[in-house]
Amino acid sequence: MIDVSIIVVSHNNERDLSFSVGSALQQRGITSETIVVDNASTDATREVVARMPGARLLALSENVGFAGAMNIGVDATSGRYVISLNPDCRLEPDFAAMLAERLETRPEVGSASGRILRAAGPELAPTASLDSTGIRFTAAGRHFDRGAGLPADGRFLQEEEVAGTSGAAGFYRRKALESVKISTGYFDSDFFLYREDAELAWRLRNLGWKCLYVPQAVAYHRRHNLPERRALMSPLVNLHSVKNRFLLRINNQSPRHFLATLVPTLARDAVVVGACLTVERSSLPAFGWLWRNRKRLWAKRREIQQKMCARKKAQAASDL
Repeated sequence: MIDVSIIVVSHNNERDLSFSVGSALQQRGITSETIVVDNASTDATREVVARMPGARLLALSENVGFAGAMNIGVDATSGRYVISLNPDCRLEPDFAAMLAERLETRPEVGSASGRILRAAGPELAPTASLDSTGIRFTAAGRHFDRGAGLPADGRFLQEEEVAGTSGAAGFYRRKALESVKISTGYFDSDFFLYREDAELAWRLRNLGWKCLYVPQAVAYHRRHNLPERRALMSPLVNLHSVKNRFLLRINNQSPRHFLATLVPTLARDAVVVGACLTVERSSLPAFGWLWRNRKRLWAKRREIQQKMCARKKAQAASDL
């Protein structure tokens, strides 16, 4: 039986794969499988993977985005646990074993985050800065990687529960993924890219699953997309960032949460809309997409809410 399935979604990442996929193949203390789901790359990605014994290539004929490719990867693997590994992220050899060991003793935990440090250069060399110690949410509906950009020394050294795990090196219990799967997949394929890990974290939490931060499990991530670099990010990423900000709430926000966070949420929305009307007009089509798909998105929200109601009924019955 496979303990951990490691899924790398690639799109023109030939230079990084020897380090990310290489680190996946070097995991020890578990039985694992490594699959690269390639989103129609035009570089030498497929040739690079073909030269890596132990790595399986799933070549797609079109770019279905990170979320869609992850869904295909999950369905093509069999591990009791799943790692989503970005091509610009590499794992220490005992990363998967440490997280699997912790979740074996915590059946209520559906996902886990390791201690991810920033990486630099083509070899994904470790730096002294943190990249993520799990996801946190704010009252305004924003989400951030805890500790991102801070000096790593002396910070976030205790195991604790967090809101979610970064998709750069996200660790998931397959049973948890299956329990929250919706019509658009485990990861919501409507997100295409960006924020899909936060949406999955919110959905898992709403369905009663916890997320555990385990600092002994270490990875290194050369992050490109950062809030402070928004002006340098591609128009496609920024468009999906705007669209997905609203999708997050459409999927998962309860009426009570909406009312409780109404003022900071609407204030932030005003900033986003204002920016799209002035300095980032390339993101305006996000609102058109949301409007055109409104009926389908509302039906998907009902699907998620029905899962939550079913969970509450099951929990109530077990308490009797």
